[in-house]
Amino acid sequence: MTVRMTPLFGPSGNSETFYSEGYKHTWQAFAWLAKKKLSAFEYSFGRGVKMTEEYAALIEKESRQHGIAVSAHAPYYVSLANPDTDIREKSINWILDAAQRLEWMGGRRLVVHVGSVLKMVRSVAFSRSVQGLKEVFLRLDDLGRNVSLCIETMGKPGQIGTLDEILSMCAMHEQLIPCVDFAHLHAIGGGQLNKTEDFAHVLDQAEKELGLHRARNMHIHFSTVEYGPGGEKRHRTFADADFGPRFEHLAPLLCERAYSPVVICESRGSMAEDAQSMLKEWRKCVSA
Repeated sequence: MTVRMTPLFGPSGNSETFYSEGYKHTWQAFAWLAKKKLSAFEYSFGRGVKMTEEYAALIEKESRQHGIAVSAHAPYYVSLANPDTDIREKSINWILDAAQRLEWMGGRRLVVHVGSVLKMVRSVAFSRSVQGLKEVFLRLDDLGRNVSLCIETMGKPGQIGTLDEILSMCAMHEQLIPCVDFAHLHAIGGGQLNKTEDFAHVLDQAEKELGLHRARNMHIHFSTVEYGPGGEKRHRTFADADFGPRFEHLAPLLCERAYSPVVICESRGSMAEDAQSMLKEWRKCVSA
């Protein structure tokens, strides 16, 4: 088995410039990204899973031809802790449907929000989410799906997805990968990621809970973020200099610790361009 030794950088979805340059279809994005020296792309099923097998096969062909690793994001409204059994069952099926399309696209990493606390005690909601994930894995195994779930840290206090919660979930199964969204951590912490030491603390926690190998291969979401007392408000761009977090504080750590994550940029409208900026910053650290 080939072990990847360097990070992969790319956008979540298509930048505004992709469309302004005359492109219309996501299958066209992979040649476009390759020209920008990017190597990853995350397809969002956030609003629903509607992709045909034929279209997924076209994405698989184009992404493979241009050397772009494809991941996907399950619907945002997944709610594994929900006491309503119908909603919980729908949530499981949304994840399974997204996993099927991801396999058709040739990808292996599916990002998942496990849901909200609702009106439950947080520990109860967390336990219900864990049981929901176990059920998802049983069904993935039954269906023969070779997909890893990337459980995402969240940016609002009512959502399940603190760093501790995500790492605890991921510790229970090798096919669970932490999706560390640094914008969300920054927002939920009231702007806590301001220097390299702050980022080092996050990586230290991941290494302690999951071991160095699994931490090195985490999934990362990165952008700047606007936040308030209720946590995350909206993603911003790297050009918005008044907002954090800043990738230049994380890049040296990825180099020093030989991390090889998939790094997905979620900047608002300029995700490919900001992914290029992260790649450039990482290369600068490597050559230093």
